[in-house]
Amino acid sequence: MLIKRKSIEKEESQRAPRNVVKRVVGALLPARKPKYAPVTLSEQDGVRFLHFGTEWVQGAMRLRKPDWLELEYAQQMMAWMLFIEQPRHVVQLGLGTASLTKFCYRQFPHARVTAVELNPAVVSICASMFKLPPSDERLTVLEMDAMDYVSDPANHGTLDALQADLYDATARGPVLDSSQFYSACAACLNDDGVMTVNLFGDHPSYAKNIKALNFAFDQVICLPEVHDGNVIALAFKQRRKLDFAELAERARQITLATKLPAKTWVAGLQTAGMAA
Repeated sequence: MLIKRKSIEKEESQRAPRNVVKRVVGALLPARKPKYAPVTLSEQDGVRFLHFGTEWVQGAMRLRKPDWLELEYAQQMMAWMLFIEQPRHVVQLGLGTASLTKFCYRQFPHARVTAVELNPAVVSICASMFKLPPSDERLTVLEMDAMDYVSDPANHGTLDALQADLYDATARGPVLDSSQFYSACAACLNDDGVMTVNLFGDHPSYAKNIKALNFAFDQVICLPEVHDGNVIALAFKQRRKLDFAELAERARQITLATKLPAKTWVAGLQTAGMAA
């Protein structure tokens, strides 16, 4: 999506983040002043959008439905639900507008939900402008680099689902895309774990990410492209045999419970299987 409008509430991005744990592997985060792109907002037709100082949309929230996944690619990021019914720990790399974090927090009341975000202004604006709830015994927001999180041995083997949406102001490809990064992500998953990754299909970064994902995971399946090039990849720690009748029933249950268009995910998996 490309939207270019005047920023609102620019002061919000300067506020100190609340309820955030600052960490690096094995130590408290040292004092630092990295440079980040400005966090800006726009609104249209009852939807608030997040930008990093450019026209590229980094996330969206419908004001009347703050916990709904407004963008189709964000809905597809939840396709791991076809394979995992009751996650115990879900991690989001890259907070965006906190839409996926909020959805998982509300939808899975018995699961721990962790969000990892390097930019403190993003955390602050999510709390003030995108209805991110305060941290509690189930919800944790870590201000740290995603690579540091997945590289920490304490996190290895602990996750059921891992979601990565790691883009900078140019929004032309994930900022972490190496085989080392994806191998560390795979190490964080338990044996039945699934990772979903937001990729940019019509950019050279896409082939690089697919190659790195295939190096790190037993099985990688991409759903059909949506929006302006978003492609969601599902990466499985261990290869899955796809029973489409069983997946269709699971999709029906997901739609009844959440109103997400899970049937289209199954169709996308079938299309990907035929193209393989």
